[in-house]
Amino acid sequence: MWRARRAAVACEVCQSLVKHSSTIPRNLRLQKLHLVSRSIYHSHHPALKLQRPQLRTSFQQFSSLTNLSLHKLKLSPIKYGYQPRRNFWPARLAARLLKLRYIILGSAVGGGYTAKKTFDEWKDMIPDLSDYKWIVPDFIWEIDEYIDLDKIRKALPSSEDLAKLAPDLDKIADSLSLLKDFFTTGSPGETAFRATDHGSESDKHYRKVSDKEKIDQLQEELLHTQLKYQRILERLEKENKELRKLVLQKDDKGIHHRKLKKSLIDMYSEVLDVLSDYDASYNTQDHLPRVVVVGDQSAGKTSVLEMIAQARIFPRGSGEMMTRSPVKVTLSEGPHHVALFKDSSREFDLTKEEDLAALRHEIELRMRKNVKEGCTVSPETISLNVKGPGLQRMVLVDLPGVINTVTSGMAPDTKETIFSISKAYMQNPNAIILCIQDGSVDAERSIVTDLVSQMDPHGRRTIFVLTKVDLAEKNVASPSRIQQIIEGKLFPMKALGYFAVVTGKGNSSESIEAIREYEEEFFQNSKLLKTSMLKAHQVTTRNLSLAVSDCFWKMVRESVEQQADSFKATRFNLETEWKNNYPRLRELDRNELFEKAKNEILDEVISLSQVTPKHWEEILQQSLWERVSTHVIENIYLPAAQTMNSGTFNTTVDIKLKQWTDKQLPNKAVEVAWETLQEEFSRFMTEPKGKEHDDIFDKLKEAVKEESIKRHKWNDFAEDSLRVIQHNALEDRSISDKQQWDAAIYFMEEALQARLKDTENAIENMIGPDWKKRWLYWKNRTQEQSVHNETKNELEKMLKCNEEHPAYLASDEITTVRKNLESRGVEVDPSLIKDTWHQVYRRHFLKTALNHCNLCRRGFYYYQRHFVDSELECNDVVLFWRIQRMLAITANTLRQQLTNTEVRRLEKNVKEVLEDFAEDGEKKIKLLTGKRVQLAEDLKKVREIQEKLDAFIEALHQEK
Repeated sequence: MWRARRAAVACEVCQSLVKHSSTIPRNLRLQKLHLVSRSIYHSHHPALKLQRPQLRTSFQQFSSLTNLSLHKLKLSPIKYGYQPRRNFWPARLAARLLKLRYIILGSAVGGGYTAKKTFDEWKDMIPDLSDYKWIVPDFIWEIDEYIDLDKIRKALPSSEDLAKLAPDLDKIADSLSLLKDFFTTGSPGETAFRATDHGSESDKHYRKVSDKEKIDQLQEELLHTQLKYQRILERLEKENKELRKLVLQKDDKGIHHRKLKKSLIDMYSEVLDVLSDYDASYNTQDHLPRVVVVGDQSAGKTSVLEMIAQARIFPRGSGEMMTRSPVKVTLSEGPHHVALFKDSSREFDLTKEEDLAALRHEIELRMRKNVKEGCTVSPETISLNVKGPGLQRMVLVDLPGVINTVTSGMAPDTKETIFSISKAYMQNPNAIILCIQDGSVDAERSIVTDLVSQMDPHGRRTIFVLTKVDLAEKNVASPSRIQQIIEGKLFPMKALGYFAVVTGKGNSSESIEAIREYEEEFFQNSKLLKTSMLKAHQVTTRNLSLAVSDCFWKMVRESVEQQADSFKATRFNLETEWKNNYPRLRELDRNELFEKAKNEILDEVISLSQVTPKHWEEILQQSLWERVSTHVIENIYLPAAQTMNSGTFNTTVDIKLKQWTDKQLPNKAVEVAWETLQEEFSRFMTEPKGKEHDDIFDKLKEAVKEESIKRHKWNDFAEDSLRVIQHNALEDRSISDKQQWDAAIYFMEEALQARLKDTENAIENMIGPDWKKRWLYWKNRTQEQSVHNETKNELEKMLKCNEEHPAYLASDEITTVRKNLESRGVEVDPSLIKDTWHQVYRRHFLKTALNHCNLCRRGFYYYQRHFVDSELECNDVVLFWRIQRMLAITANTLRQQLTNTEVRRLEKNVKEVLEDFAEDGEKKIKLLTGKRVQLAEDLKKVREIQEKLDAFIEALHQEK
């Protein structure tokens, strides 16, 4: 009875609570009150027929960093028979209150512990947003002047201290179990058994199952939270990218003046370019950081770089070696997504497919140009700058893929050359090695890992990247093998970080955006993340680029000042060496020396126009006679002089002169003029200039001279006009005065004496030394010379008998000479007699002609009378006068062509050659050599490097 009345009173109390409580809606039914309220006020309520929940309930774990809602508590039925009417209700109330409190406490502790773990992991994943500090107003960064933020930060407890404050979950569970057994009704034996044996087998099994479910649920929740954070981060980056683009465009218009100077990464890239020009073989201990991308051929190096650069910029080929020389890619921020080469001003718009195709074609052309004949790869670097909003700032060097076998079409030393190029870049102790490994092939087939482990055995600057993970997950039977590859357990190498990426479905026409979406979709559904074989920060090329950029700038900040000090010391040593060796000379590098030499060469070309006409005509006439004298004497004069009378002589001369003028003479005259111009040009170029002469320019001047002469061609119309002038000059036979007659005789004597001297030298070589030389110099004749001497003596006897003998021997005369020699014991051949006769008769004829010249000195009077009633005929003097006059007129004509046309054309050719040499760096290095040049060149480069490094360090400190 008293229990019924108490229940009624309780119901009235609950009704009053429902009517008057501000926290409970008026239309809320009693059945919807909290379980604890119903247990207090409605012990007999029909809804209380539910059994008391078991102590070890399975509840939904959650994290404070997720938006997942709490699931309702699921009440499991009691195992040991609950009897509510026999228990004392205050005890039940206390038990339930205690249970609720510890449930709330355990949930809070578990959430705090989970939050601590996720906080530590996410803190490593958050990118460095220091590049965007300029967006925040400047006064925000000055808050620390008024508020001591360090003091506040030190006063806050750390995550480890918070973890220490959390209670031991196992102890809480044990306490809850004891309380459950204490308040649970039953027989004394059962109660004591449960109190002493609370770790029963079924309870242990339930705990294990519950813990496993909790772990799986936490992992799944963490994965969803990380993916959610990744999507939020991508959205923020996209918005920041658009905002950055707008701000940079405003900078271009002059709104944001303090950002008009070069960016840090551009300044750093210029330093690397100067270093590359200074010493491509890295002999100067160049230890400035770079991101060196290495990997086996077709491992996906190019695809990874394109994902980082956010554009398909590299030439592609299926199975073919496409990267034939190192490509240095400088990534930097900019308002537009463009690419440009270091030595070109053209910008390629990376948002347009036609510009992308043109860029790939240009890179391929430059690679093939760098590769020398007979080689497959080249160590020469191609420098490319890629700018765009949101790009991570860094410098990457894409190297040719490492190969195991040299295939057909490759040079035999291709494998060794690739290894040497890769080692040259990786041996830099500050270079970050981005090791690319194809995940779709067996790890044992990798070649590059051994090379990387040799260069960086401790893995302090190596980042390992596993590509084509989608194919690997699909084809590899054991997923744990991928985990072993990522953790570096299958390779002898160690790494600073491990990443897994997907670079598309293998279609070269895929866009970067499509590849990124496919990569994110794959990792969202990948078992590698769900089973915790991979961490969320180890996947996607986005996370890879963030990690590589952070590592790159960390390495730069740690090493750049040390490198600057090294170059300062190098500069001091070079300046000291210059002062000791060249104290009075300026420090001129190759470009400055070339400009100085260029001015000297042009001055010397101009000096050609200052040569006097008399000098030109004298050297032209002399050179032309030296060229044609043999033909005049041998083919014109001698055949005509051997005729019987003057009429035949003049006819023969006219015919031969006409043939000579039509075919050979103009061409010979032009050749002589061109050679004369070359000789004068060479004389001006090579003759010493006294104390001011600098022999450092000699090789350059010689090269310019040869190239200019090679390019110069005489005017094609010169021969035709010259032929007419020469023909008219040779037809003239009228000698106007005695002075011209005497000049012709003098010219004839000189020509004949020169021929006589040559003939006597030939005879002396034929017969050997005479008796005087044999006695004075102890020389003897050879057997052949003795035979020639006997033959000469016999032929001279015959000439003495007949001084007007014709030029040729008759056959009977040859027989007579041979028999006479045989009678003296000398065996001769008929051909030997003819050769000896030619020289003997030639000497006899020339001596006779010289005697005739002396007789013709007084023949000008008879010439005026056309040698009528005179035994003296001097037609040969007239012939030499005609030749002499033709030479003078030809020299005059050639001189006019030289001074009016050819000198200017040669000057133009010299300027063109100098312009071509100015653009050819290899020519300068080859032609301007020597210790002085190299020292000045090194000194200039080191100064430039040091200045750029100092400017970069100053900008780096300002950014901090």
